[in-house]
Amino acid sequence: MSVEVTNPQEAVVIQPSTPKSESSGRLISLDAFRGTIMLLMLNEATRLPLVARSFPHSAFWSFIAFNTEHVDWQGCSLHDLIQPGFSFLVGAAMPFSIVSRQAKGQGFWELLGHAVWRALVLIVLGILLRSIHYSHTYFTFEDTLTQIGLGYVFLFLLAFTRVRTQVIVTLLILIAFWGAFALYPAPGPNFDYARVGVPPNWEHNYTGFLAHFNKNSNLSWAFDTWFLNLFPREQPFVYNEGGWSTLSFIPTLATMILGLLTGEWLRTTKSKQEKLRGLVIAGVALVLAGLMFQWAGVCPIVKRIWTSSYTLYSGGLVILMLAGFYALIECKEWKRWAFPLVVIGTNSIAIYVMSWTMEDFCRKTLETNFGNVISALIPATLLPMAYGIGVMLILWSILFWMYRRKIFVKI
Repeated sequence: MSVEVTNPQEAVVIQPSTPKSESSGRLISLDAFRGTIMLLMLNEATRLPLVARSFPHSAFWSFIAFNTEHVDWQGCSLHDLIQPGFSFLVGAAMPFSIVSRQAKGQGFWELLGHAVWRALVLIVLGILLRSIHYSHTYFTFEDTLTQIGLGYVFLFLLAFTRVRTQVIVTLLILIAFWGAFALYPAPGPNFDYARVGVPPNWEHNYTGFLAHFNKNSNLSWAFDTWFLNLFPREQPFVYNEGGWSTLSFIPTLATMILGLLTGEWLRTTKSKQEKLRGLVIAGVALVLAGLMFQWAGVCPIVKRIWTSSYTLYSGGLVILMLAGFYALIECKEWKRWAFPLVVIGTNSIAIYVMSWTMEDFCRKTLETNFGNVISALIPATLLPMAYGIGVMLILWSILFWMYRRKIFVKI
């Protein structure tokens, strides 16, 4: 990991009058979209699902609650798009990163060495962040950074292949991952769900063929009961309470390849309108494909095990979201509004670490020093949201300070 102080001439400039070349320059829409994804992650500090419980009959708050927390199993909320969005953008940025580094004289082997180093740092950093509230190193591999790190070198190597190869690899990943789940024995009628943290009559348990994708009774769960117990633990690993798993890094790689394909598409010499049209068509096609496999009873849309249909569905939604940013920022050249998001997006690693290490400190500081004032101004039911907004403003201010001084944390 490094802290890079960028030359002012190389900084991201939000000026409609000085557009950058999309084949070699930095797309502001990518930074703004990345900033949005990280903002959605930071929004966890507002604890909106908790606030929504005070308004049980409000359709508005029900909508907010649904989209600010993970769904229990099948389906997808806005909150469920944070990790695929971040993973997708890692792939989308890679073509631009490789061209930039090659322009500085770096050859393939030097680039490969950096990719290996970055993958290792991401894996270690993910484990360390997950270990913050433990008395020992908590070896787990479902963290966003760890999942990206596990597939990063493969993504880098694929960046030097043809588009056809990248598409074929993506399809093979999705088919093989689905097939592996389908071949692993489904839980029988006597399976002890309570032993793996799942209520026996849980409404989200599938029957029939889809039972292969039930929580903590599938292939990924079985793999982790072997793999995670290879590491030192206070107690043997039996199940993950949320159903998250290590093997999700495989379809996450497919998500990153979708980003890689998108980044390469945006670097072509086609017009902005053609690029936007391509994004929309690809996004709609992927969303429909994911839904079709779920409707057909072939593969459910489940983020927690990152099913193949979820990869398609979430990938399509992420591309459509990017298309919206591309339309506004690159096509319409409405750029100034995106500045607060760019501040976050250009320091995504920094804000990711800050969200894990500084949120509690910032919240406690606000409560200690301004709690009486805030409580007098804000209704008790909205206090969690108020403190959360305060935390977000503090962290954004730090990022703004870094941005103004051209300080960017990179791996």
